[in-house]
Amino acid sequence: MSQAKVLFVCLGNICRSPLAEAAFRRAAQEAGLDVEVDSAGTANYHVGEPPDPRSIDEARRQGIDITGYRGRQLGAEDFHEFDYILGMDRSNMANIARVDPGDGKAKVTMLLDIVPGQEGREVGDPYYGGAEGFSITWAEVDAGAKALTAILIDEHS
Repeated sequence: MSQAKVLFVCLGNICRSPLAEAAFRRAAQEAGLDVEVDSAGTANYHVGEPPDPRSIDEARRQGIDITGYRGRQLGAEDFHEFDYILGMDRSNMANIARVDPGDGKAKVTMLLDIVPGQEGREVGDPYYGGAEGFSITWAEVDAGAKALTAILIDEHS
């Protein structure tokens, strides 16, 4: 099986997309998939910065250390490098479309669109709320991570 390359994208790359990256890394590893995974933001607000402390705390509650993750901005080259680019909400999708050079190989979709029964739902941005919002975000991105893992197993079986 060839290695799948997956990129999760939100606005700042400190809340939702790092949690999605962590959830997918674990789901893929548990399934024995060989993947390369990263996350990025459409804005450059947090380039080089670690994830939000509340994201770090939520990942830690899930048994995952994301303290080494660093924010980066989505670039046109990502559409050539990655097989999948998954945005968290409609605003992210519009921003992703603005960066898309139009000749890349990436399948671009909203994360929850791949979760049966969740099509059209957005992963809510927990940034302006409390820690409980990050638990909700984890549940949403973990569902997306598991759905993507199932898709990749299907594609390569």
